[in-house]
Amino acid sequence: MSERSPAPGGLALVQALVNTLDVETGADSLDTPGGRAPFGLTAGEVPAAVELRESLRAALLAHAGHPPRRAVTPLADLLAGAPLRVAVDPADGTAVLLPAGPDSLAGRVAAAVAEALVAGTWARLKACEAADCLWAYYDRSPAGRGRWCSMRVCGARAKMRRYRAKGA
Repeated sequence: MSERSPAPGGLALVQALVNTLDVETGADSLDTPGGRAPFGLTAGEVPAAVELRESLRAALLAHAGHPPRRAVTPLADLLAGAPLRVAVDPADGTAVLLPAGPDSLAGRVAAAVAEALVAGTWARLKACEAADCLWAYYDRSPAGRGRWCSMRVCGARAKMRRYRAKGA
């Protein structure tokens, strides 16, 4: 959908992870080596990545004011084991958060979430309210009250459903 654009900074990783599952078709790119490659995952790491993905989706639904679609492990519990460290560039003094332990998807997600909290962008990463979509999107609306990943598709479908329900 043309309105879908990558989230800024490290949130692009979070967005990409959540969007590995096409809820409408059930296709999960984590089921393929090519789909796992961008995240550096092995087939054995997929169950933990799926658990992380669905906990992230629940958090993104909460950002949009919606309850989770199913029970998930709390995101804080999954990220608690991913300690972070601050790395400072001696040349220019810029600082970044990095996983403190071995490189892991949870560590990279924890660093992305922490940086987004500081930047004030975390709450703008949301999940589409359409039950057959649930796509992660970055809400670029001025007021930050976007409800759908695409107004042209998911928003239009929701409005059409409401219109038809009124006429019935």
